[in-house]
Amino acid sequence: MTSSNSNISFRWPTDDLLCWFLRGLAAIAGIVVMFIVGFLVAEALPVLSRVGLGRFFTDPSWHPAEGFYNLTPMLWGTLFAMAGSVLLATPLGILSAVFCHYYAPPMVARPYRRLIELLAGIPSVVYGFWGLVVLVPLIGEIHPPGPSLFAGILILAIMIFPTIALMADASLANVPQHYLRGAAALGLPRWATIQGIVLPTAKSGLFTGVILETGRAIGETMAILMVCGNVVQTPSSIFDPIRTLTANIALEMAYALGDHRAALFVSGLVLMAMIVALAITAEWISRGRIYG
Repeated sequence: MTSSNSNISFRWPTDDLLCWFLRGLAAIAGIVVMFIVGFLVAEALPVLSRVGLGRFFTDPSWHPAEGFYNLTPMLWGTLFAMAGSVLLATPLGILSAVFCHYYAPPMVARPYRRLIELLAGIPSVVYGFWGLVVLVPLIGEIHPPGPSLFAGILILAIMIFPTIALMADASLANVPQHYLRGAAALGLPRWATIQGIVLPTAKSGLFTGVILETGRAIGETMAILMVCGNVVQTPSSIFDPIRTLTANIALEMAYALGDHRAALFVSGLVLMAMIVALAITAEWISRGRIYG
């Protein structure tokens, strides 16, 4: 009677370990976010319990020393600067990626990509300093005073342009080559292929780039503080000075006390709410409610 020996090889459960490791990292990230939100709420609660949330949007002005806490002008300034920069940077970034992939010769495309990567690594204070000494005086010659919403839009657009350009470049690089070969076999011209096949296929990565650049535009502080004039007002013109919520926190936190300090934490809560709304919108769109 012969017995057959089964060959049993030991194998580490690498997939399970990796899965639990990633779950742990996700849990840590979630816990950190909850701690941040809890800290903001705890610091803002004293002034919210005394004056209520409504006064932060209905008071006549922002003068915490006098008991006025209106954040609306700074909220509008943040939204206008963010929206203008995203509307300007997004098409430029996507078109630059299209140019690199489908129109530029390799001798031009490679150094152009390196230049965009270099722009992505420049600190925001350098952008702000350049905007202060170069961009603001140029705008001042066109329409005084110079520090303005327009300057903020331009400097933010330059700062977030590398984000969308690099994300679009990576998305276009992942378009399957057989899609392009099929389009060429059908005789489609280059732009028709890009418009009808490449961009729809890469829309997920393009959308991710838009979300990332929007988040950076909302949270940018130093550059926007240096070029926007820091006047608390709702702009009636693109050339009016503004102050954003992030700039307001950076300017006043060093000397704020009591309810004034707590009111700045309310500004942080408003910014957090904007980021949460952005994340919810991104999730809603990514589930196909718009794109199908």
